[in-house]
Amino acid sequence: MLRKYVDRTRNDDLITGNPLVSIVCPVWNPNLTDFTAAIESVRAQTWQNWELILVDDCSKNPELRAVIENFAKTDARIKPLFQKENGGISVATNAGLEAAQGEWIAFFDHDDLLADVAVEYMLREATRSHADLIYSDEDKIDASGYYREPAFKTDWNYRLLLGVNYVCHFVMIRQSALQKVGGLNKEYDGAQDHDFLLRASEHIPAEKIHHVPEILYHWRITANSTASDIGNKRYAIDAGINAVNDHLERRNLPAHVDSQMGMTLYAVDWQFNQFPSVTIIIPYKDEIPTTARCLDAIQKYTRYPNYKVILVNNWSITKEAEDFAKRVDGIPNVEILTVKEPFNYSRINNLAAKNETSDFFLFLNNDVFVEQENWLEILVNEALADPQVAIVGGKFVYPNQTVQHAGVLLGIGDVAGHAHVGIPRNEGGYAGRAYFPQEISAVTAAGMLIRRPAFELVGGFDEEHLKVAFNDIDLCLKVRDAGYKIIWTPDFCAEHHESLSRGSDDRPSTERRFFHETQFMIEKWGKTLRTDPFYNPHFTLDRQVFFDLTIPGVDETRYPPLESTRKKNPSPLGYPDTYNRAEDTFFYKKTCL
Repeated sequence: MLRKYVDRTRNDDLITGNPLVSIVCPVWNPNLTDFTAAIESVRAQTWQNWELILVDDCSKNPELRAVIENFAKTDARIKPLFQKENGGISVATNAGLEAAQGEWIAFFDHDDLLADVAVEYMLREATRSHADLIYSDEDKIDASGYYREPAFKTDWNYRLLLGVNYVCHFVMIRQSALQKVGGLNKEYDGAQDHDFLLRASEHIPAEKIHHVPEILYHWRITANSTASDIGNKRYAIDAGINAVNDHLERRNLPAHVDSQMGMTLYAVDWQFNQFPSVTIIIPYKDEIPTTARCLDAIQKYTRYPNYKVILVNNWSITKEAEDFAKRVDGIPNVEILTVKEPFNYSRINNLAAKNETSDFFLFLNNDVFVEQENWLEILVNEALADPQVAIVGGKFVYPNQTVQHAGVLLGIGDVAGHAHVGIPRNEGGYAGRAYFPQEISAVTAAGMLIRRPAFELVGGFDEEHLKVAFNDIDLCLKVRDAGYKIIWTPDFCAEHHESLSRGSDDRPSTERRFFHETQFMIEKWGKTLRTDPFYNPHFTLDRQVFFDLTIPGVDETRYPPLESTRKKNPSPLGYPDTYNRAEDTFFYKKTCL
């Protein structure tokens, strides 16, 4: 589903030299029709300089052996290896890796399919990005030949990888990098790919890992494959838990790892015993019952021992507010800062933070109500797990328990929009993204933890140009520009009565201000808003997020997004059930070489 033709005239993606690509394929008793189709998809590659290493893991099937040997006679690039004993997928793959002569190594399963441009496109992107490890988008193909469940992935997202092997297929790695990472580990059979990627992250810098947002790999759904039902391979779940746990141990990160929902999805519970200081900053103007409820919830549930609260009174005028202030005076770790100025969200938060020396600030709306004893530990621990993480945000739900905020995606509605809005609190959304902590471009300041040095480094909120809207998005983008990461985690979840205190930006009195703030963001951040690394470019920016697809190379005014992507989705990870009907094939092929 390529978004563009491979332009052979571009200088930035011209492949240097004529690198040999070794495609390593372990084989064990596949369906021969599917196996033949898999090999033919390799032979059909537009990139000609490849070798296909077929490692038969002692299948003891004479018919299969004959098929392999006939292919090898037909095409000298196909190199068979026949194991004397069945060693499992890792042992078989490693035998292929040892025999591989290529500058690049590609991993391929015995019944899957490659798009005909897969290897060439990956090489071009590797040349352009100077990557050492590169992975593509993928989908699944069923017994009827329909392409289903497209996995439109994020760019490299280490924190997400701890929760799920979202990378999966199609993966290529430089031979020089593979020598540092090592081959597959039989100890993790069932999750050997996940373990390999985690080990790769220990040796390959993040900037050398590149995502190709094109569907280049078709994962075959068979009765006994994990593509069909993870229950077929229960051992894979335990292997995955061990892989993530052992990886974190190697990195000296204390954590307890467990499965989510009995699947190869993992929850990482950080076990840090550190409590850096946190100043919680909560602006309010009147709305005392709401503010009091917010403060009471913090006092009731927060077991974190090292925090204080600054309530920023922005010109409250009621008698109720006066009484509230007197009550707060008696609370040891709570104080009120009075700011008698017109409402400017950026300024009142900057003023509250100005003279504070805490390790972290936590900006919190007065209409957010926490409900977990460990909510603050969850946020702080995500920052402690990675010194590059400067901002951590949580998951917020409406009173009806549907999602209000699950991270921010850039470019939605011109500037940015919230992910997974409206899905039930406990659902995972597209590709299960709402289940897992992950790196993301921005989070809302309705509940945002930030390292104080990072906040000061970028100059805090922009109180001149962004008094009300988008100041949190701007802050996040400044922090990312400074080299930090932003993490969103669903492990901290709270109820948020959005815009209860100040109202929304839909009122006529605020429309002019909102327009100017929108224009400022567009002019300041430009292309950044249209190229969110954590939101796949196949998704549209002007319709429902993670839902409507762009049509590559086709005028959308003439060909609207494919209706089949809107089907109700039974997949536990939220993939569309099917997206490639007969009428879609034109678009699928039109944009390929």
